[in-house]
Amino acid sequence: MSTPTTTSDFIALEDRYAAHNYSPLDVVIASGEGAWVTDVEGRRYFDALAGYSALNFGHAHPRLVAVAERQLRTLTLTSRAFHSDQLGPFARDLAELTGKDMILPMNSGAEAVETAIKVARRWGHRVKGLAEDWGTIVVMGGNFHGRTTTIVSFSTDKVARDGYGPFTPGFVTVPYGDIEALRAAVSDETVAVLLEPIQGEGGVVIPPEGFLREVRALCTERRALMIADEIQSGLARTGRTFACDHEDVVPDIYVLGKALGGGILPLSAIAADRDVMDVITPGSHGSTFGGNPLATAIGREVIAMLQTGEFQARATELGAVLAEELDRLHEHGLLAVRHRGLWAGLDLDPELMSGKELCYRMAARGVLAKDTHGSTIRLAPPIVATEEDIRHLVSVIHESLVAER
Repeated sequence: MSTPTTTSDFIALEDRYAAHNYSPLDVVIASGEGAWVTDVEGRRYFDALAGYSALNFGHAHPRLVAVAERQLRTLTLTSRAFHSDQLGPFARDLAELTGKDMILPMNSGAEAVETAIKVARRWGHRVKGLAEDWGTIVVMGGNFHGRTTTIVSFSTDKVARDGYGPFTPGFVTVPYGDIEALRAAVSDETVAVLLEPIQGEGGVVIPPEGFLREVRALCTERRALMIADEIQSGLARTGRTFACDHEDVVPDIYVLGKALGGGILPLSAIAADRDVMDVITPGSHGSTFGGNPLATAIGREVIAMLQTGEFQARATELGAVLAEELDRLHEHGLLAVRHRGLWAGLDLDPELMSGKELCYRMAARGVLAKDTHGSTIRLAPPIVATEEDIRHLVSVIHESLVAER
């Protein structure tokens, strides 16, 4: 077999043998360090997406790589049929970070969301007292929680849903940020309200001030669990450890993933107090790789890095630079800019160009970003980026917006 060497070679192979469930830019990344990556032909790019926040700490962070290399030589997997010397310390450290009693580790973000759904339903039956096969979970329009069959059952994204029915029942959808609609939807049969504190895939959509506090109060009043999907928004991305922290809100269940694995391995978890998590019993839920020693060793180091507050402060500082620079671009075709910490969504004038076209223009100038919903792009640079990197990012956006079509 011939060895691929050029960008077109690698793209042709992927197009021929890998399912077409993504539509990536014509860039083939071969290596990464910090906030920058290099393609197979030696071109460097600033990574303004950071794996949808999985790479909050950048590519190949030396602390995380050192832990991964050490653990790789020691023990990688036992499965949960046995104990390991990494799981207990990881669960303790993550419980302390979240302020919760217990942790249930999984792998992907979607698995963690599914786990939260299962815990909420079982809690509804065993604690709240609803009949078996009864009870609803209220979700938000514009949500993105993953791509399993159950999760796409309550997605409002036509592309994510089409052709995958019949769908899982038991979900009620209300407009994101509409507390009155939520209040009307929550009933005695509601076991949980599931939401993203900031909708990432939706284009970094931030709810109205006070919405999270009102959700918290409503859930307490109606005896329903508040489930916060912090997979993209959590772990320093918004300038706080969790996006819920901006309103001093503590949900009943945190759903975590992406950056928890340091951009090295998939690692996710839910965190809850004992009165919720105790509904999980031996054999009622599990995962072969969930909580494996390699992933949890890396996760422990991620938690140690977060406990200093350094990355939260850095995301705040760099986020202020990003916001200041982006707010100057409104006259160049931006209809709206939303930002919280080092995270931003930009809505383009669709008559100017699509989000995908802007991303291609940016890539040609050495910056990688991702479009969503046609005319929006998302920015989530690694928190290890420099102020110069952030100013360069916005400069490239400006050049891309005003360049000849």
